[in-house]
Amino acid sequence: MSQKTEQDDIPLADDDDTVTIISGGKTPRAAQPLPKEEPPEDPEEKARLITQVLELQNTLDDLSQRVESVKEESLKLRSENQVLGQYIQNLMASSSVFQSSQPPRTKQADSVHDDEFGEYEY
Repeated sequence: MSQKTEQDDIPLADDDDTVTIISGGKTPRAAQPLPKEEPPEDPEEKARLITQVLELQNTLDDLSQRVESVKEESLKLRSENQVLGQYIQNLMASSSVFQSSQPPRTKQADSVHDDEFGEYEY
């Protein structure tokens, strides 16, 4: 019922029980364990390093919290400075002590005519 074509005659890898070595005829070596990156450490040294890392993490957390609180305090103080500055300006504007006692001078009143040097301002 089915006809065999040339495609059906191609041997597949699963069809053959023989092992073919592709690596240029060399036999593969047995797997070797990976070399260790670090020599085994002294347990006391490891415990000391872990303690030091934990202390540094705690210090970093403390410093981060301190930075955040200083930022908040700085923003609060800046806001208070603006309010106080505006308050002082309002007081100065409403007080006669800080008002000029002389009327504003005009351009003509500020200039003097000198025959030798012409007109100049002071």
